[in-house]
Amino acid sequence: MSDEKNPWEWSEAEWRSKVDRVRAGRSYRPASWPGGARCAVALSFDVDHETNELRDGGKSIGAMSRGQYGNRQGIPRIMSLLGRHDIKASFYVPAVVAQLYPDETRCFADNGHEVGIHGWIHERNSILPADVERDLQMRSADCLEKIAGVRPVGIRTPSWDFSHVTLEITRDMGLIYDSSLMADIDCHALLLDGEDTGVVELPVEWIRDDAVYFNINRFSALRPYTPPEAVLDIFRREFDAAHAEGGIFQLTMHPHVIGYRSRMWILEVLIDHIRDRGGAWFATHADIVRHARTASQ
Repeated sequence: MSDEKNPWEWSEAEWRSKVDRVRAGRSYRPASWPGGARCAVALSFDVDHETNELRDGGKSIGAMSRGQYGNRQGIPRIMSLLGRHDIKASFYVPAVVAQLYPDETRCFADNGHEVGIHGWIHERNSILPADVERDLQMRSADCLEKIAGVRPVGIRTPSWDFSHVTLEITRDMGLIYDSSLMADIDCHALLLDGEDTGVVELPVEWIRDDAVYFNINRFSALRPYTPPEAVLDIFRREFDAAHAEGGIFQLTMHPHVIGYRSRMWILEVLIDHIRDRGGAWFATHADIVRHARTASQ
């Protein structure tokens, strides 16, 4: 088997099979957005809460308390901001979080936001046996449907970790989109071994993610703190480019990261900037995917 060899010992067929397993297919950049908007704005929140630590054994009470901050402070601040601006967003919720905070998860759906799959306990798909990954993804969808009252139509894998069977599972479940990969900036088809799966990708990127700028882990000497003003500048430049190109501005945030008093203003100022520019359609990831694919046929 190729995995038993060093990569430089693989045959061309072996390394090509790895590259070709999951690939970006045709682009779905529509000629126009609803209401004549210039671009689409997709705000999203990965509601990890305690599962970042639970996934690794739940040994650190301190780490779990930081996750609980996401529920106690982060989500109320986020929901208040979205309500004031009448913006619908996408919330990706691990099934364990939905069970810990069912009222919170129901609140997302009750307020017209999207609830998407984000794993069972924020597990790492690339180290799971294929049958376990399939079981967890299907149970996660069932759990979210039971609690939120709406069946999820999209997935963002935990930590954007994508195994060789993730897309196959997503296709078999009939989900319409994934938002975990980084091959493009526009919606596009996802190919599995060269065949169109019918699943659309709405791409993410680490530079449009709050965690990479603010996360601190003192035990691993990871302290990549970026001043909030610099983060705003990066996000604003990403939006301005999307607006100029007529594409999508997609942003990934976490309640336990963005939801601090010294950081929430970033999102407030960014929304004001987007509204001042004009021509932006704020929508859930699911609605953007549906429009992009239909309008690009």
